Amino acid sequence: MSGKLIIISAPSGCGKSTIIGDIMDRGDLDIQFSVSATNRKPRAGEVDGVHYHFLSDERFRELISEGAFVEYEQVYPGRYYGTLRSEIENRVAQGHNVILDIDVKGGVNVKKQFGDRAMSIFIEPPSIPELQHRLELRGSDNADAIKVRVDRAAYELTFKDCYDHVVTNDELPKAIAEVEKLISDYIADK
Repeated sequence: MSGKLIIISAPSGCGKSTIIGDIMDRGDLDIQFSVSATNRKPRAGEVDGVHYHFLSDERFRELISEGAFVEYEQVYPGRYYGTLRSEIENRVAQGHNVILDIDVKGGVNVKKQFGDRAMSIFIEPPSIPELQHRLELRGSDNADAIKVRVDRAAYELTFKDCYDHVVTNDELPKAIAEVEKLISDYIADK
């Protein structure tokens, strides 16, 4: 029996990685994490092959030309993220459920490709000003980068209706519980 895909997308700073990490750490659900690829440099504490597959610009472009991605996107000028086909096809074929932490447009594209074999969840912030505040607290970007992320988030929010479910992350424990229930119900419906 084939596994299913769970697609989770959100604008930067909306807590999707925290939500996924909490659900994965508890280990209550039969899901495996798909590690995305990017050409950005690792942040402090990030490990290649665990948090992302960190690729050079050249290698990322080679893999694009080889058709190695099920989806990829230039999220910011010169900054690519993508999901390697091999990351999901082998696991799904072996009956494993796979969770994808991917950008908004990538999530829409993967859902189109996999149809009912994928469930998509969009995590939204309570508001754009609250998102800006969260990004400032994170402390990983300067003011110009935060403005770019906030402007991008406003655009990405226009895609939320393309997702099967929308979860507002106004209170993290509540958002985690809601996402976990959606995933649990979906993978139980074989």
